[in-house]
Amino acid sequence: MSVTTARQRVLAYLEKNRSASARDVARALRMTEANARHHLGILAADGRVEAVSRKAGGRGRPQKVYRLAGKLAGDNLALLLGAVLDGLPEDERERVLTRIGREQAGSPGATGQSLTKRLSVAVGRLNGLHYQSRWEAGAEGPRVILGHCPYSAVIAAHPELCRMDAALLGELLGEEVRQTAKIEPGGAMTCVFVMFSGRMLEG
Repeated sequence: MSVTTARQRVLAYLEKNRSASARDVARALRMTEANARHHLGILAADGRVEAVSRKAGGRGRPQKVYRLAGKLAGDNLALLLGAVLDGLPEDERERVLTRIGREQAGSPGATGQSLTKRLSVAVGRLNGLHYQSRWEAGAEGPRVILGHCPYSAVIAAHPELCRMDAALLGELLGEEVRQTAKIEPGGAMTCVFVMFSGRMLEG
């Protein structure tokens, strides 16, 4: 079972049962308690679940109880976003998404700094937006890796949202970036953007 599928099962269990501890999830989904805690911790870190209380867990310390975060527990934001994008002409959609991506960059604060510094600032900003990002050196240039798509609820119907991510990264780094991989159900587990102009890392 893939990591993505396991987490989707955890989310589905919480949606059905409203709240549960790691032990509850482990028993229901036939995984180890350590694995359940690991998945719940990652889901909590990116804002998809939240710890709401603790309950006695028998021997040992009390256990955290988790539930779906408010944004997953019944709002219609994904429906609204899809409707807004569907209502825009294709050329206008690209322009709007590029503008939004640049605006999300905020004030990078690393203008004139080394590439390493700019990459660190970019990763910090992306993680503040729940992308679970990191960067690493690559043969073609530095690679920014996104471990989570904040728009996963609508990305299948609107893959053009990746252009917004590229615009966000380009604005943060002051360099051209190109997407070389994207998160796919049952396929790639990360989105990857490569800085083709930054082949050599600066100090």
